[in-house]
Amino acid sequence: MNMDKPVRRVAVFALLLFFGLMAQVNYVQGSEADKLRNDTNNTRSFSDVFNNPRGKITAGGEVLAWSTPTGKDNPKYGRNYKDGKIFAPVTGYFNGGGSKVELSYNRLLAGTDKRITHQRWFDQFIGKKPEGGNVDLSIDPAAQRIAYEQLVNGTSRRSGAAVVDIKTGAIKVLASNATFDPNEVAPQKGEAGGKRLEQLDKATSVIKPLVDNGMSQVFPPGSSFKTVTAAVGMEELNLDENSQVQSGQLTLPESGQPLPNSHDGGSCAGTASLKGAFAESCNTTFGKMALDLGIDKLNAGAAKFGFGQNVAVEPLMKAAKSEVPVSVADLATGKTIMTGKDATARSGIGQENVRATPLQMAMVAEAVANGGKIMRPYVVQRATAKDQSEVYKASPQVFSQAMKPDTASQLRDMMRAVVSEGTAKNLSGDNIAGKTGTAEQGAGIPNARWFVGFGPIEHPRYAFAVVSEGDGDGAHGAGPIAAAIMRAVMKK
Repeated sequence: MNMDKPVRRVAVFALLLFFGLMAQVNYVQGSEADKLRNDTNNTRSFSDVFNNPRGKITAGGEVLAWSTPTGKDNPKYGRNYKDGKIFAPVTGYFNGGGSKVELSYNRLLAGTDKRITHQRWFDQFIGKKPEGGNVDLSIDPAAQRIAYEQLVNGTSRRSGAAVVDIKTGAIKVLASNATFDPNEVAPQKGEAGGKRLEQLDKATSVIKPLVDNGMSQVFPPGSSFKTVTAAVGMEELNLDENSQVQSGQLTLPESGQPLPNSHDGGSCAGTASLKGAFAESCNTTFGKMALDLGIDKLNAGAAKFGFGQNVAVEPLMKAAKSEVPVSVADLATGKTIMTGKDATARSGIGQENVRATPLQMAMVAEAVANGGKIMRPYVVQRATAKDQSEVYKASPQVFSQAMKPDTASQLRDMMRAVVSEGTAKNLSGDNIAGKTGTAEQGAGIPNARWFVGFGPIEHPRYAFAVVSEGDGDGAHGAGPIAAAIMRAVMKK
């Protein structure tokens, strides 16, 4: 009996040590897992990414990216992409590094995201390998394929398109003809894949394969930007669609040079209603409007639509910055040059130093179609763990109130007039409304041709923007592409 008490003490102490060890292991493998995994001294962090299968990326019931065993020790798993060139602007690539959704949701796809690991603490404790979660996109695969085909066939230079759901901000199309096949740089390609990625990154042609034209490249928006100028002008200068405005010749105040219209008849002959000048895209009207506003107010008004910032679509997935500069840096001297009055007038018609992505211009059209409201754009609809339990679901959020509802209502009428009686009459049977744009890009460089708008005409559900570089105007160079894309989107 005298020995029982010491034995009991040893047994209790051993149990306490055991449970302490379990708690420490659980803490290290659970709560501290992310910290250890990302420690620069952890030599396993890179090699482990190929040891387990990543989750799937899906859209519209289709699997767009998935992992399969390679039968090798390194990498044990490869990555496969369906119609890689078509969906690369959204899925991106993965080869240890990554881009777009592959980068943005890397930990979830790899199975190391806390939302998954906290559900699997016991699996971690017994050493079971991570199982990647799955990501489902808002993209419409059929419309995305049509967009890619139309963009590729529409020009030998750069082109891009974006379509958003005006009520939620969900991106339905984000397409580009400047794209690459992520299968070429997947893990199973080894060193050849790395060299191919470097080659794509150093491409010297006007088309940069790794830079998509839907959200990562900016273009001068030309007359499609008159939608922004009109919105700001109507609210700051107390104008409405019936206001009589100057539409004839305009002499620029600094140079004394004329700002020409594309034609001098019809609504562009001298004076017209704002609606008529918008429908026929009279440069003089919106050049003068920009002068009356001044560059500071034009810049501030554009900022309400998202100009001046890298609009976030998903974590680590941001759009290129669209801009209406108040000043620019002189490349020769490095000095800051303020935007003068002549430049302000040209900015009002989407020229000079104004630049925008198709996604940004789709957001402009969204504001018009949605009572002035823009929803935060997103491309990931939901994410699930391996057991199909939902770990993330997109929650629509307001990005901004870019204009008053009444201003938006009048601009909808003005965009409808563009198709019924203005510069885009060739699209009158396509159930879309919008604004054309034909931006000059300098000597020897083809125009940036735009069509920006919404559909259906009477009860809008989607907003869109298309840009395509080439000869001719936006109505014919971008309009038919937009119509084809929207036919596919509006089927649902």
